[in-house]
Amino acid sequence: MKNKFLLLGIALASLTACKTASTLRIANVTAQKNISINNELKNDEEFVKIIEPYKQKLDREMNQKISHTNVDLTKQGDNSNLGNLLADYTWEGGDQWTKANLKQNVDAALINIGGIRTTIGKGDIMLKNVFEVMPFENELIIVKMKGADLSGLFEYYAKTQVNNPVSHLYIETNNGQLVKSLINGKAVDPERDYYIATSDYLALGGDNMKFFAKGESIATGVKLRDLYIECFKKNPEVIPATDIRLNFIGKK
Repeated sequence: MKNKFLLLGIALASLTACKTASTLRIANVTAQKNISINNELKNDEEFVKIIEPYKQKLDREMNQKISHTNVDLTKQGDNSNLGNLLADYTWEGGDQWTKANLKQNVDAALINIGGIRTTIGKGDIMLKNVFEVMPFENELIIVKMKGADLSGLFEYYAKTQVNNPVSHLYIETNNGQLVKSLINGKAVDPERDYYIATSDYLALGGDNMKFFAKGESIATGVKLRDLYIECFKKNPEVIPATDIRLNFIGKK
C-alpha cells in the first residue's frame, strides 16, 4: 500500500512535468544515488492525507455489488461460461442500439477471448470485477456485412480453432474443415445484409480478423465495459448459457 502511494505521487509529478517539458532546458546532469522502492521506504504523510478521501470514494464505488453468480465464471474451454455470457451481453447491447438507431436487428456477436483478462469467482459480483475482466476502453461496433462475405468469418474459426466467444452463431469443424455454419440456427443467405456486434479492436482487424474489412463498420459510442456493467445490474442473478456454439471436432 505504501508503495502504491509513492508510485502514484511519482506518476502525478511526471504528468505535470510533461506539460511543461517543451519549455525546459537541462542545465546539468549529475549522477545520484539510486533509491530502492521497498517496504523500508516511508510514506509521505501529507500526500497520503491528500489522496485518502479520493481513495475511500473510489473503494466505495468499486466495491458495490452489481450482481451475483452461483458458479465460477471462467474463460476456459471452447464454450466458456464467461465468454458466452459476455458475447450474449454484446449481442444484447448491440441489438438494442441497432434497433434504436438503424431500425435493424443484430444477427450475431463476436468478441475475443484475449480481451477477457480474468475470471469472476462464485458469489457477489462487484463493480471492480468488471473492470478487472475488461480493463480496456473498447467500443461496441456494428459491422454490416453481406452474407457472401461472412465466409471469411467461418473460415477464420476453422483455421485458427480459437475459442473467441460468439453469440447467435454456431460453427462446427471436423479436423480443421468447416462442416456447418449457422446464424440464429439458419444457413447464411449470401444475398442478405447481416449486422454483427463486436469490438472496435476486432472490427479494425485485431487478432487477424481481416474478414471484417469487407463490411461497413458503424460506431455506436458505447463502451463495452459500460454495457457489461449495465447488463450485470439488470440481472441480479447471473445464469450463463452453457450451449455449444463452437464445436471443433478433432481439435488438436
